Amino acid sequence: MPRDVISTCPVCSSELSITRLQCRGCGTAIEGDFNVGRFGRLSREQLALLESFLRARGNAKELERELKVSYPTVRARIESLVRALGLGDGSVPDEGDGLGRSGDPEVRRDVLERLARHEISADEAAALLRSRKE
Repeated sequence: MPRDVISTCPVCSSELSITRLQCRGCGTAIEGDFNVGRFGRLSREQLALLESFLRARGNAKELERELKVSYPTVRARIESLVRALGLGDGSVPDEGDGLGRSGDPEVRRDVLERLARHEISADEAAALLRSRKE
């Protein structure tokens, strides 16, 4: 049974490359240096969020209900996913977008709760908090 490809080395955490592709039908093999692609670098949690996002047709309120988390948490997770896919423009969201800033106790609490539940890494939590600074 095929397994999901891992994209980082379990020893040193460097990015892995794929060196051989083989057709299951005819056995043709292609060798070279291939990467896993943008989506292959996502964690299982990020892929699950992406699937939920698509299922909800991008509706953040629907995601809030499905994931049983607050709206700021949904927005923070989506923002983290956007950055993981390399699609972020690096700009800080506007004050009026409902996200708040790192000083906002609700946003800060949501990020810290996600960190405590091991939903995000310490680096991701720090990035989320930094991205909310004024």
